[in-house]
Amino acid sequence: MYQTPEDRPIYRLLTGKDDRAFCDRVSEALEQGWRLYGSPTISWDVENNCMKAAQAVVWHEADVVK
Repeated sequence: MYQTPEDRPIYRLLTGKDDRAFCDRVSEALEQGWRLYGSPTISWDVENNCMKAAQAVVWHEADVVK
């Protein structure tokens, strides 16, 4: 089994308001050793009147198939 930071699952979906804080979270994950998995997704959140973003990441040692 793979050892990830804070014993997280090997796959994570990062989500949040599409802003600097979200980009910082994705950048921090990459610095920790996660790698991008697929393309980011954005969607308009009508209730909160803002753009929301999502980016999947996988642990760098994980053998995953796209």
